[in-house]
Amino acid sequence: MTDTRYLAPQTLDEAVSAFAAAQGAARILAGGTDLLVQMRAGVANPGLIVDIKKIGEMTRITENADGSFTVGAAVSAASLADHPRFGKVWPGVLEAVNLIGSKQVQGRASPGGNLCNGSPAGDSVPAMVAAGAVVTVQGPNGRRQMPVEAFPAGPGKTNLAPGEILVSFTLPARAAGSGDAYLRMTPRTEMDIAVVCCGVSLTMKDGVCTAARVGLGAVAPTVMLVEEAAKALIGTKLDAAAVAAAAAACSAACRPINDKRGTIAYRTKVAGVLLKRAVAIAAERASRS
Repeated sequence: MTDTRYLAPQTLDEAVSAFAAAQGAARILAGGTDLLVQMRAGVANPGLIVDIKKIGEMTRITENADGSFTVGAAVSAASLADHPRFGKVWPGVLEAVNLIGSKQVQGRASPGGNLCNGSPAGDSVPAMVAAGAVVTVQGPNGRRQMPVEAFPAGPGKTNLAPGEILVSFTLPARAAGSGDAYLRMTPRTEMDIAVVCCGVSLTMKDGVCTAARVGLGAVAPTVMLVEEAAKALIGTKLDAAAVAAAAAACSAACRPINDKRGTIAYRTKVAGVLLKRAVAIAAERASRS
């Protein structure tokens, strides 16, 4: 086992420079709730740890003038929960973030780390996908943006280029009549990995769904945006037939595996069930917004 160096840069440029110079031997420390466990287990043995928690942009929650939110990659789940406005605008996203570990873990764990971990079952990711969140990343060649659903590349893998660091999420402004929700199925009620998870965001006007997004997790190598499910909802009054069609689209999109937590058939069926329930919750919230 090699000695690991620790660096806590004050600026993003300094962090990117050090991270890129390590040529793949460095790991980013946001909350550390995954990284430190991996190091103790011998799964990760980085030559350099770059702690990003002293970089202002990475630890801020900003409600922008246009009503959008920018959330730094190192913002903890607890900080999001404490924000006076975020949970009112994006209750479904906050529900998902609040499921990352225990209360103690949430003081450290971040949605940014949850995304970068690359787990198909990461709780915050389907909700972020449903929200239409866009991530900003920065590397040796500058900044770029991509939708959250384009970020994962497979289990434990991302589409970050060499030397790039996740900087922040931007969640768009909400139209009137909008609501979102997140649900997951787990064998236990607390601190378990999702067997299936589903995020839904929609906008209603005069009783008709005018916009929708559906994110689905733990049923494929990556979290997915299920466009066919959204299409089944848009233009309808969310009647039983429309919701059933959206549920069927979710089940059809599944590409799960059999493992000790669930079978292919079970995950495929539950994906549709969660979609129906999440739509009902999101629609009820939209009616109050």
